[in-house]
Amino acid sequence: MKVAVASGKGGTGKTTLSVALALVAPQPVMLLDCDVEEPNGHIFLTLEAMETETVTVAVPEIDAATCRACGECMRICRFNAIISLGAKALVFPELCHSCGGCARVCPSGAISEIPRRIGTIDSGIAGHVTLVQGRLDVGNAMATPLIRAVKRHADRGVATIIDCPPGTSCPMIAAVRGADFVILVTEPTPFGLHDLTLAVETVRTLAIPFGVIVNRADTGDSRVADYCSHEEIPILLNIPENRRAAEAYSRGESILSAMPDLTAALRDIWRRIGGGEA
Repeated sequence: MKVAVASGKGGTGKTTLSVALALVAPQPVMLLDCDVEEPNGHIFLTLEAMETETVTVAVPEIDAATCRACGECMRICRFNAIISLGAKALVFPELCHSCGGCARVCPSGAISEIPRRIGTIDSGIAGHVTLVQGRLDVGNAMATPLIRAVKRHADRGVATIIDCPPGTSCPMIAAVRGADFVILVTEPTPFGLHDLTLAVETVRTLAIPFGVIVNRADTGDSRVADYCSHEEIPILLNIPENRRAAEAYSRGESILSAMPDLTAALRDIWRRIGGGEA
């Protein structure tokens, strides 16, 4: 069972809910932190057996002595990562999507591929929770390959929670793809509703079952609830505003330490989405 926790915007409590779901899981669980530009799931867990690995992607390297500057590589690249200036081809590795097309079409065999570091993957264990998180190197813009690398650590025999990047762009889609169920976390504000509608459209396009958790549900207005009712979207849980939860967050503690009554509600969500019995 793979459950993705996503949101149309940041700051809704997506990571808070991901960690809490992992902690109340009725069996061993993997928590994949795919918010690689700002991973913070580790803050709320006491991890042991920490390991780190480097993640690279393949980018082209030009042999100047062999290159004919024919421009075939430039014509096939849709991301302007390689151009021909007349004397030889020039590579912009930051723009490369590692498709390998340029090396395939080069008639003189002047293009080979070399590894380029984009980030790291850290992993550790906290009780029955195994955390795997990606961390994109500063200055890199290619989050998607790192997200895919994190997801390759998923164990098919273990329930998996995927903490997705906020928004509805390529990184979020890469994280959500392949999930059995998506939990969309939102808040009852105009911004929350606007971005929830975008997230709903995205998940429906991917044809993945989903439900909504409304955080700080007793603030704002009823428009999110009205929208979910009109669109026949199940609201899995309403979480009220709670100052103790914010204080626990600031100390790096799970929301369950401040709101222990959520434990039963989150375990019920596991049962409802088919994640096992508590």
